[in-house]
Amino acid sequence: MGLGDIVVVPLALSISICFLSCSRDLLFVHAKEQNLTVTPINYDLYHSSGKFLEEINALVNRHSDMLSLETIKAGNKGYGAEVTVVTYSKRKEETEERSKFRILLSFGQHGRELITTEVALRILYILSGEQSLPNMDQASLNTTLDKLVIKVIPMENLNGRKIVEAGDLCERRNGRGVDLNRNWSVDWGKKEKDYDPYEENPGTAPFSEPEAQIMRKLAISFEPHVWINVHSGMEALFMPYDHKNTTLDDALPLKRMNSLLEEVNNLHFRKRCVVGSGGGSVGYFAHGTATDFMYDVVRVPMSFTFEIYGDGTASSRDCFKMFNPTEKTSYDRVLDEWSTTFFTIFKLGPLRLGDINSKAPSKLDKFVSIDEYLDGYLMERRNRYGKKMEVLDLGMQEIRTYFRLFLLSSVLLMFMFCSRISKAKTNRPVPAMPL
Repeated sequence: MGLGDIVVVPLALSISICFLSCSRDLLFVHAKEQNLTVTPINYDLYHSSGKFLEEINALVNRHSDMLSLETIKAGNKGYGAEVTVVTYSKRKEETEERSKFRILLSFGQHGRELITTEVALRILYILSGEQSLPNMDQASLNTTLDKLVIKVIPMENLNGRKIVEAGDLCERRNGRGVDLNRNWSVDWGKKEKDYDPYEENPGTAPFSEPEAQIMRKLAISFEPHVWINVHSGMEALFMPYDHKNTTLDDALPLKRMNSLLEEVNNLHFRKRCVVGSGGGSVGYFAHGTATDFMYDVVRVPMSFTFEIYGDGTASSRDCFKMFNPTEKTSYDRVLDEWSTTFFTIFKLGPLRLGDINSKAPSKLDKFVSIDEYLDGYLMERRNRYGKKMEVLDLGMQEIRTYFRLFLLSSVLLMFMFCSRISKAKTNRPVPAMPL
């Protein structure tokens, strides 16, 4: 390595740092010129990502009889991510868990939406019994919770959240600039006329991002009956679809989901939330979203996207204020209203689904790819047996290769068998025809 090689790296870093610093300074200067005030994160109300995860770890340790925690890591092309998953279940034996009603909740998919992660933390505190819901009978709540297994992803996009905390308050994407709610395979990559790569970059391919890969594996292995993806920006209760201006083709799922959302809207929000399909209600189509994948591919009977807060008076540059309450009264109101809403879902969801509450569709009944099935299978084995099973992840490519070779050889053998039968029929002597 020569002297020139030694000098290039720090020089490049200096230029990059200067460019980023100057860009940020220009943003604030422009805001000042327009007489705009950029609201900073209020850490008197909100947890930093580090303190947030510390508090969740401490909560799980205090209630290991009902809460468990797993940190799942993945990487792709030099970019790594980790997702924390908290599981609530009164009895942790797998045979009992598989017979229960299963709920999967994801918060913090977009880095700038801090309020969603605060709701996740409130829900975990209530599940543990350290906090209570206003105006809800605890005995009735306990009866409901005994029948549930709930997996909570309290902060799906940790890398993006760290970028927001570093000062880029408008960042919604992950650590390498991909919108995690555009990286799923259903209608992936389609761009509308108003497409904004800063807001909606779908990545280089479906599931190119480690965070989305982890979530896909988790969903396929867990087989939830209810999926809720929690965002902020407005107040809304959405069901599929996000990528087109139509609701579901099947009338029964439509009625189940719509009736549940209407009841929740009446009970907790005095009908002020928008209710309907994401694509038909929000004013634009979103392609490659998690909720459309959960409904179409994983076959989750009740798949929802909740938007829990939005300040329509805030400037588009004042992102913290636009997506998060900035003072304690509204902050507390959002946490109280939406945590109560989730526990209403926990209670009403099994009733709406009726007989299917203990038997979600089998993986073999779903239109999932071989890769997705194997990913989910290995995730399930690792969750059950712990780190001893992580070696299976190392053999993922080999398992897929052997499985494909098995399928190919089976097809070839069948072809050869059919060809031999056909040839035997062709060579069979033809009896002489009478004169």
